[in-house]
Amino acid sequence: MGKNRLEAFSDGVIAIIITIMVLEMKIPHGDSLTTLAPIALVFLSYILSFVYVGIYWNNHHHMLYACT
Repeated sequence: MGKNRLEAFSDGVIAIIITIMVLEMKIPHGDSLTTLAPIALVFLSYILSFVYVGIYWNNHHHMLYACT
């Protein structure tokens, strides 16, 4: 089994994690900025979680590249 298969598997797992994270977000009902206020913290936490997963993904790829 090569390094490429492990890399593809980890990419798939991280893509599923990001998809599950976004499923928790709810669509606001309304068309003004005041309707976005209740979900602002949820959106901010999603952005922060996405950044952390992105950092983990980047470090993982760097580690696999360094192992060769």
